[in-house]
Amino acid sequence: MALKLISPADLPQTDAHDSNTLALSNDADAQTVALDGVTQIALDFPKFTDGRAFSQAYVLRRRGFAGDIQARGDVLIDQLLQMQRIGFSSAVLRADQDAAHGQKLLGHYSQFYQGDAVGAPRFLQAA
Repeated sequence: MALKLISPADLPQTDAHDSNTLALSNDADAQTVALDGVTQIALDFPKFTDGRAFSQAYVLRRRGFAGDIQARGDVLIDQLLQMQRIGFSSAVLRADQDAAHGQKLLGHYSQFYQGDAVGAPRFLQAA
């Protein structure tokens, strides 16, 4: 799953009132939130050191949510590879982050031995 990078200026202002978009605070329980009719979930990073949204994204993917999981808030390009592997499908970068450099960082690794939220571990794949 490719991670789409979005600058804050390109973030549509309409999704806050979109009934198909769910914005979760980082202390919300992703196990119990209703997902019926939801096509996008925005997860909050109030500080780059607060990783609770990573856990929320993982839980949502494991629950079978196939829509857009978007990272918002204090999102740095250093976090993008982990976001992609854990199940985020888009990220709104902090204003001072370089999206082109972030895209380049995402291309450094084409495969991983360990599994993640969206893929099986390589050792389980047929030889």
